[in-house]
Amino acid sequence: MLFRKPHAVRTLHSAFDSLEGSAKIIGMPGMGPIAIFDKSALESLNPDEAVWLDCFYKTNITPLFYVETLADLYKGMRKGRSPEQVVGSIAYKTPDFGIELNIHHLSLCINDLLGYPVRMNGYPVVAGFRSVMTGDQMGLVLERAREIEAFERWQKGEFLDLERQIAKQWRQGLSSLDPHLIIKDLGVREQQIKLDKREVKSLVDRAVRGERKRFGALKAALETQGVPENLRDRIIRRWKSEGGPPLITFAPYAAHVFSVDMFISIGLATGVISPGRPSNIIDLAYLYYLPFCMVFISGDKLHRKIAPLFLRKDQDFIWSPELKADLMKLDAHFSAFPESVKAEGLFAFASWPPEDMGFLTTRLWDRHLPAWREILANEKKRAPSSNEEHERLMAKLNEMDAAQPTERQVTIEEARFVKSERYVPISKGKWRLLPPGVEASREN
Repeated sequence: MLFRKPHAVRTLHSAFDSLEGSAKIIGMPGMGPIAIFDKSALESLNPDEAVWLDCFYKTNITPLFYVETLADLYKGMRKGRSPEQVVGSIAYKTPDFGIELNIHHLSLCINDLLGYPVRMNGYPVVAGFRSVMTGDQMGLVLERAREIEAFERWQKGEFLDLERQIAKQWRQGLSSLDPHLIIKDLGVREQQIKLDKREVKSLVDRAVRGERKRFGALKAALETQGVPENLRDRIIRRWKSEGGPPLITFAPYAAHVFSVDMFISIGLATGVISPGRPSNIIDLAYLYYLPFCMVFISGDKLHRKIAPLFLRKDQDFIWSPELKADLMKLDAHFSAFPESVKAEGLFAFASWPPEDMGFLTTRLWDRHLPAWREILANEKKRAPSSNEEHERLMAKLNEMDAAQPTERQVTIEEARFVKSERYVPISKGKWRLLPPGVEASREN
């Protein structure tokens, strides 16, 4: 395994800063358009290309990606490699810098139905925040998810016995998803449905907008999303107290997930989705998480066909072969830098994408984070960072480390800072990621 000496990298960023409507951008790897990718997209990359995905995109890892990866432990030998080697290879290429793990969609659906809104603004929805206080500033500390720790172990070829035991169960669970979702409460008859994918999507949209039976849509959503029986009466009472609104108004995220479920069910019944490939259902489950990204990356033909129907106008579907070609082009671009520059690590010379719009990645930055060019221009005007500035930043980070828990629940709007910690390898592929001297600091 090529993984070498992981090093903890702390990041500090504002929770609520903005510039001309764009999220604040910090000049460092792991910041960029928020991307979700499926497992096939990551598998198509070599380690050097994966470095640039990690460098210029902030990635939202869905629970489905984690489950699919772990499920490979139960598969047989693939091209002479053991299941552990296959999983280790995927984990090795999984981003390190700007990774976040999204909360499971069913948990979000239940909260949404109970009246706790789910933000669908292109950002990950994560759990595990601790409220802290330092001086007169309130902040949030993001705990490291167990799934992220598992990826770090898998990179080194370490697998717990528990993971081996549950791998088989998870794979069987994915393979046994029921394609026949409940649509009878909506009064839909299969023979009335046209075979065109856009007509199917139109029918789905009308259902969640309340143009068909509103209560029927709610009941079907409760069923397909597995809402516990003891919560259903509470949800229905809330729905009635609000005047029986359309599902899209009552619980927008649950409506999105239900629309995907309906599309799968009707699509299978009409031939829009092939019933002969059970993995189609698993593949389309990635669509549940589209509200939590800016770009969706996949090399799956079904995703290419269906995902654009569910994307907002401010989102993009990226065909993974096109992204791979762009990452290869980025690799060649930065490979031409002097060896003395590359020896300083990506943090020193790859904080921003090339300004040349010939790069797909640059165009995506322009579309989703348009303020980056202004920030970069201002950065160029400033004098190089001094040792004093570096020391002030480290002092701030250390102050955050010493922050004390507070009983008050700090909201994202109130937080003056959000701190997260990542374990980053010193190098990956042919690239040094961290600056010289990290090895010595780690040993001290």
